[in-house]
Amino acid sequence: MKLENKKVAILATDGFEKSELFQPLEALRKEGATVHIISNKHGEIKSWDKSDWGKTIAVDKKIFEASESDYDSLILPGGVINPDTLRTNEDALDFIRAFFSSGKPVAAICHAPWLLISAGVIEGRKVTSYKSIKDDVVNAGADWVDKEVVVDQGLVTSRNPDDLPAFCKKVIEEIREGKHQEQHT
Repeated sequence: MKLENKKVAILATDGFEKSELFQPLEALRKEGATVHIISNKHGEIKSWDKSDWGKTIAVDKKIFEASESDYDSLILPGGVINPDTLRTNEDALDFIRAFFSSGKPVAAICHAPWLLISAGVIEGRKVTSYKSIKDDVVNAGADWVDKEVVVDQGLVTSRNPDDLPAFCKKVIEEIREGKHQEQHT
């Protein structure tokens, strides 16, 4: 089953890890999903590509213009700068919380679980992340596991760009499944 009738939001800003946005974007579009880039600014946002600035992507909507009710799922790419910037944006945190409240799938990779911590939605969840933020995740009350992809009732997490094939596959599977009753804030 393809994702032709599904709309996915990718929440990001300058400093997102290039592969962690573009690979899920391409995988979702290949499945037929409509994907919007949601950001804290209009215009374009630029990626971080390993050790320097990389490719840009056009923003479809600013956070305050987007509504969780318009989307079937939310993707949170990592990078260090991207989630560290967005975690101080209350509109971004409210947007994330809304997906958890509605039971819709949410996927976070690398440093993006920082956003889940700041949104207050990670406690009691089984997740993974980039190894350098393991202590942050554990201190926020989550059960951290060192696996390429971890799924906990519609919440998909992965460690780093090497995990992207498994991450993308699982994200697509969770979007096909739809809402999860056990997804919660």
